[in-house]
Amino acid sequence: MNAKTNRGNPIPAEQLLGQLRWRYATKQFDPNRKIDADAWSALEESLVLTASSGGLQPWAFIVVTDPDVRAKLLPASFGQPQVTAASHLVVFAARTDLTEADVDAHIAHTAEVQGVTVESLAPFRAMLVGGLVTAKDPAERRAWAAKQTAIALGNFLTSAALLGIDACPMEGFSPPQYDEILDLGEKGLTSVALCAAGFRAPGDRYGTLPKVRFPKDRVIHHV
Repeated sequence: MNAKTNRGNPIPAEQLLGQLRWRYATKQFDPNRKIDADAWSALEESLVLTASSGGLQPWAFIVVTDPDVRAKLLPASFGQPQVTAASHLVVFAARTDLTEADVDAHIAHTAEVQGVTVESLAPFRAMLVGGLVTAKDPAERRAWAAKQTAIALGNFLTSAALLGIDACPMEGFSPPQYDEILDLGEKGLTSVALCAAGFRAPGDRYGTLPKVRFPKDRVIHHV
């Protein structure tokens, strides 16, 4: 395999930056425009492909398209219209606990996918158990899982931008109410963040405002 193949199929740098400059936290979505099936399938796959510590993927992504369910979620979202107007709503949920059995399931799956023995992964297993299960109490493991979901959210935002799809990350909601409405507690999950996705309404003034960011030399330091 040559070096070019190892790089995958890179897009031009300016194309990447152009899409990131284009995206913004969309406040008003066009309720009549829906994300087509192929694009949405790609966005779901981008969530599956998100990096996670140890590859443990301590999360689930609840895609809410049912209008009745989204209407129930609206009051728990402080009335933010993105929840009901966007084409899709994704709830980013974290595992409420991670156990040794979960690590073993991950190890078994890794062995199957990579065509190796479970025994050969014993050092990897020991690192995961020691670093996450033994060294952390349940509250710390839950906080760790919640932080991991932020990686998935960032990946989703970038992937959506590259596909020309608008998105709005949201933390302004009531996790206990979301957990109850979506029965997340029964699944060992808790809601951490939301992301509405679809297409901006023509009248959303935020879409035409200049992007506000500190200059690169203020936030990037070379040592």
